[in-house]
Amino acid sequence: MDLLQRLFAAEHTAEPRVALFVDGPNVLRDEFDVDLDDVRAAARAYGRLATTRLYVDEHATPGLIQAAEARGFNVVVTSGDVDVKLAVDLTRQVVESRADVVAIVSRDTDFKPALEVANEYGLRTVAIAPGTHGRSDALPNAATESVTLGE
Repeated sequence: MDLLQRLFAAEHTAEPRVALFVDGPNVLRDEFDVDLDDVRAAARAYGRLATTRLYVDEHATPGLIQAAEARGFNVVVTSGDVDVKLAVDLTRQVVESRADVVAIVSRDTDFKPALEVANEYGLRTVAIAPGTHGRSDALPNAATESVTLGE
């Protein structure tokens, strides 16, 4: 088997690449008691974590940022609402074929169009909710699969 055949075979037998996007202000709230290790584990069930990003606004504490980085998250700090930055980054991952699975952790329906784009590109999509309280039905309905942490 030549090098090209081995590379092709390795690519098609490899674990799916998972891009994990966490809407920090929406899910990292006291009422949800979300553990970032549980978030990683939920996404890891779908394949190898290729991208792990936690989006926070400028009000995020240094302790939160440090804890997230210690758990392997790339922390993206935005000035203001994180939704647009997260949605654009997610869509970019999709169109650049950087993932096989897109997992989003949020309760926010604003990400429904980004999941729909991922679906159109043939990716497996996962909506991960921090709990049932305040969860939007739109995300689980738009995703190919859904998970509720703590269930």
